Amino acid sequence: MAGINRKNELKALFGGTLAPQAPVAPDVKSTEAPAPAAPAAPAAPEHSRSGAVKAMGLTLGAMSREAEEARSLRAALEKGERVVALDPELVEGSIVEDRLKLVGLADEDFERLVDSIRESGQQVPILVRPHPTQEGRYQTAYGHRRLEAARRLAIKVQAVVRPLSDDALVLAQGKENAERRNLTFIERALFARTLVARGFDRKVAGEALAVEKSELSRLLQVAEAVPEHVVRAIGPAPKAGRDRWMAMGGLLAHEAGVAKADEEIGLVRFAEADSDKRFQFIFNRLTAKEKPKAAKPRDLKDSSGRVFARLVTTGKTPRIEFLAGASPDAVEKAADLVASHFAGFASKP
Repeated sequence: MAGINRKNELKALFGGTLAPQAPVAPDVKSTEAPAPAAPAAPAAPEHSRSGAVKAMGLTLGAMSREAEEARSLRAALEKGERVVALDPELVEGSIVEDRLKLVGLADEDFERLVDSIRESGQQVPILVRPHPTQEGRYQTAYGHRRLEAARRLAIKVQAVVRPLSDDALVLAQGKENAERRNLTFIERALFARTLVARGFDRKVAGEALAVEKSELSRLLQVAEAVPEHVVRAIGPAPKAGRDRWMAMGGLLAHEAGVAKADEEIGLVRFAEADSDKRFQFIFNRLTAKEKPKAAKPRDLKDSSGRVFARLVTTGKTPRIEFLAGASPDAVEKAADLVASHFAGFASKP
């Protein structure tokens, strides 16, 4: 019922309608004998039930996010603002990037959004401001994915236009991200670093991300420690939280670590993997213990410079290997010589 109510709320706000709900039958006590129970239906396979529950959770989560946005937009409309249809080509992104796109792989969530807007229209407008320097153009506060979907579908994007200062724009953008809670740790870290780099006060950055000073410091620390090209190659990595990103930052503190990461990024398996696997590939490469390089055998030469044997020190059993054709007498004398000298070394304290 909660999901339906949210959907009704959205439809009522933006002019849509829902089919009426079927009336609930009253609870009437009967004096008749109960009918025989129908045979129980076979239980659905466990994977089917879990898949249905997961799909329901995703649907309700999306509806909840839409309802949150609808409430904030209703407040805007009550202040006299209105929804207008804009050409997507006249609308730019925000002055601060907040999402990472995974290089080389499709974004399934975005594709579902495109399909939804194609079938049902854009249910929730985006928020934009008039461009500060270019008349007739706009900048997005939030709703970048809906804007991109409208651009993909070659339709106009529904938007609320509101005059916003730079601070107000990033605060609105951050508030929307905080309410939706769908930015990953590294996306938030890059968002924080970009805000500070563009001259926004740390207080504004903290408010935009809804974090305390200590957490903002950690976000900035990770954003500085992990090279941006590595972050963009990995992507949002939703399962890699703060601790693992901080650990990776420490592993990339030296050029050798960055070189290892770059080697991994160049592999085919990396390009074909999802974002979380990309993170794990690089993390595994950086934490793997390197095997010691095998020492080259030492050539043993006679007085004329000819190699007659090699000393091999790799492994647990160092050995001298005589080359083919070595004189048996020479081998025996060499063995006696080694034995006499070894006894001398063994007797020393």
